[in-house]
Amino acid sequence: MTPADVALGSFDLSDPEFWIAPREYREGAFRTLRQQQPISWWEEFDFPDAQFPRGPGYWSVVNHEDVWHISRNPQLFASGRGVNIGDMPIEIAEFFGSMISMDDPRHFRLRSIVSKGFTPKEIARVEEYVKVKAAGVVDRLLHDFPDRECDFVHEVAAPMPLQIICEMMGIPPDDEEQVFRWTNIILGVGDPEFTTTFEDLFAAGMGMFQYAQALGEDRLATPRDDLTSIMMHAEVDGERLTAQEFGSFFILLVVAGNETTRNAISHGMHLLTTHPDQRALWFDDFEANTRTAVDEIVRYATPVVHFRRTATEDTEVGGQKIAAGQKLVMWYNSANRDDKVFTDPYKFDVLRSLQPAQVGFGSGGPHFCLGANLARREITVMFDEIRRRMPTLHTVGEPDYLQSNFINGIKRLRCAW
Repeated sequence: MTPADVALGSFDLSDPEFWIAPREYREGAFRTLRQQQPISWWEEFDFPDAQFPRGPGYWSVVNHEDVWHISRNPQLFASGRGVNIGDMPIEIAEFFGSMISMDDPRHFRLRSIVSKGFTPKEIARVEEYVKVKAAGVVDRLLHDFPDRECDFVHEVAAPMPLQIICEMMGIPPDDEEQVFRWTNIILGVGDPEFTTTFEDLFAAGMGMFQYAQALGEDRLATPRDDLTSIMMHAEVDGERLTAQEFGSFFILLVVAGNETTRNAISHGMHLLTTHPDQRALWFDDFEANTRTAVDEIVRYATPVVHFRRTATEDTEVGGQKIAAGQKLVMWYNSANRDDKVFTDPYKFDVLRSLQPAQVGFGSGGPHFCLGANLARREITVMFDEIRRRMPTLHTVGEPDYLQSNFINGIKRLRCAW
């Protein structure tokens, strides 16, 4: 259903209160921007206890075409000056963001090295234990919950991607819970349940960084059959990852690889519950409709809400002049609802064409999600397992959403079967 119009001037994208408003209201606000002000200037929110001073403001970019343009022109729109709205020292941005907070040639060098662990051969090798982990999740549901009800996020959506990333990296099962806590804190910024201070955020990041450094140094000395060993020994033009570079990439990989897939699966289960006709279309002809269904889940959910770029020179976007040094925030959630690109964009349609492309994994260019194919595979295998073994599994009530303008997260979601 198309959301109601929301008047310009009645909302503030920078205000945290906007991000806890009803979702229909927020959808209406972005629809208004797409129709009336596709490129608009916003002051940044003045957080009273912020670690860093308020920034100079940013251009909000809401249309699919403009988001695509910015993503595909990295020479004009840099990532190396920060990828979130607020400014922070680039050392901290790189600490948490690794290569997504870099520009070429540093970005190209780092991505070339770590991509050795994401070749088709390596992803194919992961395939079998994706199936094993998904089967194990369903085994637990059938065995450990005689009342046939549980929290879908904690028991289904979260364990599988976390276990897969941990197994790929060679992380012992006993450490998975600690890794899970770190990821919640790092991506829970803005939600008082997870992160209340910069000190909490930095402590979680430092804990994960030190853990990764030790893991990387161990695999450099004694390689094993895991992704950490592959990346620590991979060379491009005679260069390898340093332990520090691996530590930051580890944060990016574990946080992004766990959190975004977890949220896509959670949103997907709720969408299939509230759209039983779409569930039947997919599940009744699973193999034929999987590719479009999975991409539609990612489009509709858009687990990552925004990323930012910075103009490297005076330029223009969508007819708006942009000055060198100004920030641009690409709202992927809005681009994925652009009715100039997607027919009936508020409809969840598992048969929706793959072209034009949704931007839930980014909009192409050098920063397109490295793990997109792995994420698609995990979502596919999890829902195939549910389809075959728990066909009556459904969500109960409304999700408990993460309070964030960065991650479209679900914290809790009851389910039954």
